[in-house]
Amino acid sequence: MEIVHSDVVIDVQPGTTPTYNARNPLRTLLDHMSQVRLAASREVYLAEQLQYLFPIADLTLYGPAGPDHGILDPTVQDNKTDFQKQNVAGFHTTDTFLVRGEAAVADWTGPFLRISYRGGPDSVLSQRAGHALGARIKAFVRVGDRPGQTITLPYNEITDRYEVELWGYPGDNLADRLDSRGQEALRTGELQVRRDLVQGSKSDFDREGLDGRYLTEVAPDNTMHPILPLHVEIAFSDESESVWDSNDSANYHYEFNMVVRGWDNYLGVGLSPNPHGGVGYLEYRNLLSNYGRYAGSRELERTVMPWEFDAFGNKGNVSVEPFMAVNYMDLHIVLPECGIGLHRHRDNQEIFLMLDGTGLMVVGDWCKLDSRERCMEVRTLRAGHFAMLKGGNLHGLMNPSDENLSLFMFGGYD
Repeated sequence: MEIVHSDVVIDVQPGTTPTYNARNPLRTLLDHMSQVRLAASREVYLAEQLQYLFPIADLTLYGPAGPDHGILDPTVQDNKTDFQKQNVAGFHTTDTFLVRGEAAVADWTGPFLRISYRGGPDSVLSQRAGHALGARIKAFVRVGDRPGQTITLPYNEITDRYEVELWGYPGDNLADRLDSRGQEALRTGELQVRRDLVQGSKSDFDREGLDGRYLTEVAPDNTMHPILPLHVEIAFSDESESVWDSNDSANYHYEFNMVVRGWDNYLGVGLSPNPHGGVGYLEYRNLLSNYGRYAGSRELERTVMPWEFDAFGNKGNVSVEPFMAVNYMDLHIVLPECGIGLHRHRDNQEIFLMLDGTGLMVVGDWCKLDSRERCMEVRTLRAGHFAMLKGGNLHGLMNPSDENLSLFMFGGYD
């Protein structure tokens, strides 16, 4: 597999330290998130379920510190105790972003998918159309394994973007359930009921009836499945479909794939009588597992690339580790308005487990993979839930609250 790594690595001269407080990329990413404007009123959406996907056009990393400063190729930056070489200096997003989540109206709570495309003259599509896109553009959209469909994205004057929000609402009376803002979004086409693309209900994953079931087999087509990734394929065109932004006819492939597990996101759940010869009943939730009925999930497995160290400190051979090695365990108190900056680990897998409080977790791709576009994904991380980072993932965490967060972290290699 060919890996295309960071576009730019900055040579940081010995004796100098990057200025992290000015134009910090974590704050830049959260600014992008804060500018998202959904179609209906805020109270319609389950805020903690919102998930944001920001594709990356380019990425800049800081280089190593001290005498290694001239080693700018990440594949040969082998000093395991130099963390400066992991830190992100900056990035630019592409013309697109996506949001998925759950909306609640009347007695229904279910999924939606929002697709947004830059409306300014600097977008790829605008340039190809001679800056004459008009009031609407179109997109070919395939969500998961469902057949692709052509949809219309109206121009949103407030955000200066072409945007559509696709809901999986099961009835034909949505307008009656929304306030004036949501009704206006329905009228303009910014909000559309598209059960052919967006499917499912929050009730699909009610605790009752899940005993002994493997959750990947429960409502696998639900757009907000708690553990299955959601793949979205898109190509954009002008309204007449005469000019396209289609990634050189390969289409764009986006994926919501952050590994989050905990009380609500698990492989399986059930009751165990007399646990290990004890008394009473124990309710269990399998979170990550490579054995027994979950042996085929391979979620703890890691493919070691030629430039990565394996669990034993060796480098240079492509191999598979069917386990997660742990070299450290840390407890952190993340203070109010404090953020763990965007950075990447070239080699290791890592767990961020939230013990107390709620933060904003970021996981993304520092290099371009074959299966999807390079993106940063932002989700809420609540107490009792963790995010798992695979080797090479970008990641960071922000505490936007006025209270401390308690965080348990563990992982291996660097």
